[in-house]
Amino acid sequence: MKKFLIALVLLLGVLFIIGRAAEMQDIGKVLQRGEFGWIFLAFVLLLGWFLNLGLTYQSIYNILDMPVSAFYMTRLATAVNFLNIVAPSAGLGSVAVFMSDAVSNNRSTGKTAIAAVIFVLLEYVAVLTVLIFGLAELAYRNNLHWAEILASLILLIGALGLGVLLYIGMQSASLLAKVLQWGAHTVNRLLKPFIHREYLSEERAHEFAYEAAEGIAIIRNHPKKIIRPILFALLNKALLIGILTLTFLAFHVPFTPGVVIAGFSLASLFLIVSPTPAGIGIVEGVLTVALRSLQIPIEDAAVITMAYRGITFWVPLLVGMVTFRTLPHHH
Repeated sequence: MKKFLIALVLLLGVLFIIGRAAEMQDIGKVLQRGEFGWIFLAFVLLLGWFLNLGLTYQSIYNILDMPVSAFYMTRLATAVNFLNIVAPSAGLGSVAVFMSDAVSNNRSTGKTAIAAVIFVLLEYVAVLTVLIFGLAELAYRNNLHWAEILASLILLIGALGLGVLLYIGMQSASLLAKVLQWGAHTVNRLLKPFIHREYLSEERAHEFAYEAAEGIAIIRNHPKKIIRPILFALLNKALLIGILTLTFLAFHVPFTPGVVIAGFSLASLFLIVSPTPAGIGIVEGVLTVALRSLQIPIEDAAVITMAYRGITFWVPLLVGMVTFRTLPHHH
């Protein structure tokens, strides 16, 4: 059954790529038009981003007393990214991969879930940090609209929700257990008319909460350890900003730091709040329009967007397709 599911996901990946073959060809032609040296440096930064992604996860796992190599976590993270794109399931697919990996390597599933939550929270915090400067630039240019403000509020609410969940776990394992049991009970009530059974085990949610609280307690007792993951999360964004900057240089498009940060912050914002996996179709439009509103000619804005998404979306997707197939616990 597991081999069948793996084959199915890989088939979906192939079909996804075939369905967007024309788009990939266009991106390839665009990249060929750019100055090779800058494009090459952008790919070097992308490699650094891959490695830093693994270091971010490794640092979080280490805090929770789950030693793991940065290289392995890089492979796992890229595989999860691939799965979320070709088989979107509101994040449940990625949870399944992390949980499966935890079981295969005799790690606590509770701690593993907390590690995933912390990673997402740090991602939100890093994006919000950059977003402050991006929105300030847009406001200065009188280009700040309700769509950006609303999307920012959604991201902020999401970050606060995760933060509250972690805070509850720090204060009381029993309270966290009650919250998770209530959540499992609510999900079961909503889905029971359709699947006619309990989708989530409320008893397991109770056990899971105590495992998770154990991991959260480690952070509460050693708060300084979270500094390293925070720095890695911010570096993740700095590397992506560097890639966007290099695309401007590759196509000889004049820019200012404010333009790059504003464009990147909006692309990152809608990457998260978009209803499509990895912001497919949404980020491309948002970034193009944002750059145009920042006085970048529409033709240049389209080229910059295609090149940036080609490097930061399509390359990780293809890499993730390979790592998904080669992860040890998938065999």
